[in-house]
Formats: sequence, structure tokens, C-alpha cells
Amino acid sequence: MTSKRVGLFLASMIVWVLLAGVAAEELILGVVVSMLIALLFGKASIYTFDIKWVTRSLLFLVKYVPVFVIELIRANIDVVVRVLNPKLPINPGFVKVPTELKGDFAKLMLANSITLTPGTIALDADDSNLYVHWIDVKQVNGKVDRLAVSGPFERILGRVFK
Repeated sequence: MTSKRVGLFLASMIVWVLLAGVAAEELILGVVVSMLIALLFGKASIYTFDIKWVTRSLLFLVKYVPVFVIELIRANIDVVVRVLNPKLPINPGFVKVPTELKGDFAKLMLANSITLTPGTIALDADDSNLYVHWIDVKQVNGKVDRLAVSGPFERILGRVFK
């Protein structure tokens, strides 16, 4: 099996286990179905398997997920406080957030992370920027505070998706 077929098999198997569970019968059927998918579509697959994929996945789980959960809680509290105290100023607007992430998947993860935290929605992207609607635009020296929007996410995603 080529590395593309192995990658597609592993991706299919992970999805199978997440959807069907880990009962013995389900695992056996999942292996058969994943092998068929890998054999039939492996040549055209974009998934390749290498040891970097495993280390990046572990790095993502160990470093990124806790930071995302903390930022998610922080953003939820911020929005709740703004809703419960209407005297707090809000400054909604659209901002252009430059990003140094190169891969499409890394940018997608950043955009999804920004959108999933309340108070921000990633609307569009180009080669080096994300366009975000933000509930409280913060500026430093007349420029949008990029770190407040994407800083904690982008630092880790930059290390995971090099």
C-alpha cells in the first residue's frame, strides 16, 4: 500500500470509529470498508501518511484544544457580561486580520476557531488575511489588535501545521 492509501485508510477508520463506536463487529466492518475505500480511491487521495502527521495530531490535541477551550470560555463570559450589562460599550466592526499561516487547512482551522468563539465571525479569507466581524474592535496605535482576535490560536496552529 502506498502512503496515500495508508493515509486514506487511517482517515476513514478514524471517522468510522467516531461514528460507529469500538464494538468488535463494528471495528471489523470498519476495517473492511476503510480498506475498500483506500484501495478504490487511494490513488486520488490527498491524505498521505507519515510520522509527522501523528506528531502534529498529538501536538494539536495536547496544546491547541486546551487553549481553544480557555478562549471559548473567556469569549462566552465576555458576551454574557455585555448582554447583561448594556451600558458596557461595544464597538462592532469588520476587521482585516493578517495571518502568517500558509496552508489552507491551517487557515481553515484558524477561521473556524475565530468563528466558534462568541463575539467574532470569520467571513472571508485571501492569501494572507482573514476578514472578521468583531463585537468589540480593539485598536492599538490605529491598527487592529491582531493578537486579540487570532493570537493564541495562530501561534499554536503555526507550530502544528508547518
